[in-house]
Amino acid sequence: MRIDIITVLPELIKSPFEASILKRAIAKGLVEVHFHNLRDYSTNKHKNVDDYQFGGGAGMVMSIEPIDKCITKLKAERTYDEIIYMTPDGQTLNQQVANAMSMFENIIILCGHYKGVDQRVRDHFITREISIGDYVLSGGELGAAVLCDAIIRLIPGVLSNETSALTDSFQDNLLAPPIYTRPAEYKGWKVPDILLSGNFPEIEKWREEKAYEHTKNRRPDLLENE
Repeated sequence: MRIDIITVLPELIKSPFEASILKRAIAKGLVEVHFHNLRDYSTNKHKNVDDYQFGGGAGMVMSIEPIDKCITKLKAERTYDEIIYMTPDGQTLNQQVANAMSMFENIIILCGHYKGVDQRVRDHFITREISIGDYVLSGGELGAAVLCDAIIRLIPGVLSNETSALTDSFQDNLLAPPIYTRPAEYKGWKVPDILLSGNFPEIEKWREEKAYEHTKNRRPDLLENE
């Protein structure tokens, strides 16, 4: 997979890809991540990429021209499955979206900034708009990092245990069950006996029951379509 991230603040988003799972995925050649500074595509002598709103109003707007130049250049070099804009009013990111996008070969992610982008960018270039929640951030960079993490960890070979991602919360519309590790008893607090029994069919049954119970208590909305 190749991910091209367009941003006015590349220094803000690079660090998540320089450690842990994302770094290993890149080192293994399982994913390429390229950062494109939008100011490099500005024809303004001050390298501005924003301007005032037509009609007045608070906040600057990202201009269409540098975005057009960057996306057009990238599209001339390869075909993209999606051109994504990170925006609070986009589709809310969930596990099903991440699962589907992990199968893509090439994606572009445009990080919004200031008040947002010229609407013509959204009308003519963007194929999907993604939000990571019902709140507003200073820019789309942190949201893009979250999206990339959610996608990349699902690519085969990224996680050391291939089945780990399959048991994550939300994979089957259930939250994950409780988990424990050694010691089996600490300060009188004991691990459930079933997990120490070695009876794996019963352990799986227990986990399914606990996952359902946990979901019913905390996120009953996830069970509405069950």
